[in-house]
Amino acid sequence: MQFTSFSQKKDLYVISVIGKDRVGIVSEVTQFLFKKGFNIVDIEQSVIHSQFTMVLLIQPLRPRFHLNQLRAGLNPLAQKLEMKITMTPLKEFKGLKLAEAKRPYVLTILGTDRAGVVAGFSSVLAKHHCNIDRIKMIARGEFLAMEMWVDLREAHFPLLRQDLNETAKGVGMDIIAQPESIFKKRRKVIVFDMDSTIVDGEIIDEMAELAGVGKKVAAITEKGMRGEVDFSESLRTRVSLLKGLRIKSLESIAKTVQLTKGSEELIAALKEMGFKVALISGGFTYFTNILKERLGFDYAFGNELEIRNGKLTGRVKGKIIDARRKAEVMDEICEREGITRDEVVAVGDGSNDRIMLANAGLGIAFNAKEILKKVADGAITRDHMKGVLYCLGITDLDVKKQWNAGQ
Repeated sequence: MQFTSFSQKKDLYVISVIGKDRVGIVSEVTQFLFKKGFNIVDIEQSVIHSQFTMVLLIQPLRPRFHLNQLRAGLNPLAQKLEMKITMTPLKEFKGLKLAEAKRPYVLTILGTDRAGVVAGFSSVLAKHHCNIDRIKMIARGEFLAMEMWVDLREAHFPLLRQDLNETAKGVGMDIIAQPESIFKKRRKVIVFDMDSTIVDGEIIDEMAELAGVGKKVAAITEKGMRGEVDFSESLRTRVSLLKGLRIKSLESIAKTVQLTKGSEELIAALKEMGFKVALISGGFTYFTNILKERLGFDYAFGNELEIRNGKLTGRVKGKIIDARRKAEVMDEICEREGITRDEVVAVGDGSNDRIMLANAGLGIAFNAKEILKKVADGAITRDHMKGVLYCLGITDLDVKKQWNAGQ
């Protein structure tokens, strides 16, 4: 396949092939074109419910060519394959754009199935003059998940994303938008926050309840999650209020900690598929280490509480894992695994995750505060933790195959 300029329309032709799918169609058509002296500049092909569709952009390999011979040869080929084959000069064909002229994105939409989902999102895309190249259903059952492959064309992405998010909110769905180039990149590491992401709730607030300072600490936690106070300062303040809490008291929290719905199954599926999974928390190593053992995280990072005589001193040891440190830890994992940021997915819920999500190849805001949604590629609500899989292009069928292979 040789590169050609999109401006050289006079020697470019569009071949469309439509009909019932069977083995060998692509081979027959492309060999025919090659023998007739034509190069394939661009190609798109799909099969939906046994209906085969292929569109090729071709260009002659030599200055002198016999177009009539090509036209004449297409008719017997169409009869042989029992397909409809047409040829149109590109200058007369309005529907095709070369790949290098596109702004391809993949939208992953998930939630409870209901009427009007496709109509709602397609209306937004039409409003912004975006073209839908294809739609693919990747999950049905517990909830619906689909991919929309779109060409943004001249759309202003921030405004488009705003309208898509409003539509998602209106129909009760979640949406994640990724450049196609990033979506197609093989992801190798998935990084999670702990509190209100893997764990349903804020563990420090539970510790505060045992220490008798629950309301004070919870109020500071909420401000920190919204980014209204400096995380390091707020953590030191909250931990100081826990002074004197016995380390034995933490055992009861660890035994009863509630995982977010679907998080345990998600981690197991990711591990089964060969992903490395990491926990990077602004919480405490006492709990990240327990979760690492329980769920099988490959990496776990947290803040270390200072303990003397079996009680908390009210201080944190070492450098606090704030927003900047989380991003640094993610980079350290990348270096250790020999990968780039584009090969990492980061999932979190609060202000402390914003740099990590912004730097990752895919940043997912989970049941998140608005400050995080502004830098994330998309948002997933509380009941859709499994949706992380679908954002990676993994379908329910892939999960079932992997599960059956492991039995």
